[in-house]
Amino acid sequence: MRPDTPAENVDHNAEAARLERTAGLYPEDAEHLLLQAAAHRELAGDRPGATALYDRLLSSPEPLENPYLVRALKASNLWEYDHEAEARAIIDGVRTASPRHAAPWVIVAESLESHDELEAAEATFTEGLRLLIGDSSEPSKSTHPLFYGRHRVRRMLGAAHDEWDALADTLHSYPVSLDELHDPKRIWSLGSDNPAELEAEISRLRAELGAYREALSRPFPVAILHWTAAELDELVSAYPSLAAEYPSHDEHLTTIEDSLRELAASGTPNLGIVTGTVPSYEAFAASESTSPSDTALLPQYATTLAARGRAVAWPPERGAACWCGTGRAYEGCHGGQ
Repeated sequence: MRPDTPAENVDHNAEAARLERTAGLYPEDAEHLLLQAAAHRELAGDRPGATALYDRLLSSPEPLENPYLVRALKASNLWEYDHEAEARAIIDGVRTASPRHAAPWVIVAESLESHDELEAAEATFTEGLRLLIGDSSEPSKSTHPLFYGRHRVRRMLGAAHDEWDALADTLHSYPVSLDELHDPKRIWSLGSDNPAELEAEISRLRAELGAYREALSRPFPVAILHWTAAELDELVSAYPSLAAEYPSHDEHLTTIEDSLRELAASGTPNLGIVTGTVPSYEAFAASESTSPSDTALLPQYATTLAARGRAVAWPPERGAACWCGTGRAYEGCHGGQ
């Protein structure tokens, strides 16, 4: 599916089937691909089919990268087709397990919220934030949805602003404030006969829609291909003509950082890095009936790895290790160039 395909023109069942076939070809990426397939099954109204995919992942002998995310998505899906008791049991299990990723907390909290369990939703958002950020004043970007969701639920509960609500306001960068976006009385303005009230509500909705569009603008990042030193040596030894593309490993790393900075400066969002291996690249070349020596194949390979969920977001968050693999903080490595 092209990233710019309008949602109403997507055949969700066909897209799910395609992703399931791709997962069969690349079992190492099955978790990422089958989660996408399950989402398409849900959008197509095939909720039992989505549950079957979640169960397929959870019963896999291979360890999952984020099993609690899979459980959270399964619970949310189950509740939507009248399996409330099972969904609640899974949600309780996820909360008890205290996962160290934000996504499972967001999913279970929003599931509770959508079924009017506002106090439980607020408690879940708060538990997740307390676990993931503690007293940090610079929360990672992955935790921002927890701040926004907590703010939204607390507005609906009529709770007074606290420090985390104030922090959510500072993290929010859109023209309409969170207080306006999360105002419980907004629904009444939709029935107003006052044109000014309706116009103000349209502006709020546009700002809210902008946030969703930015998050969903691409299903995978614009990714730059990265080779480790050992893999690059093997690649150039096997295909000497690629030495013109990769004169040295140091120059390769510098080119990656420079290219990403140029893309960022041009306004390109959602950037990432994918790390290739020679066997994987050779298999991709064979599938395309093309010689691995063909430099035109390199960006196609990078795009395919990104579509399979192999991309790492760029730039790394503050204090995180550099993408190049040295183990040093990004700011003290390529981020300090």
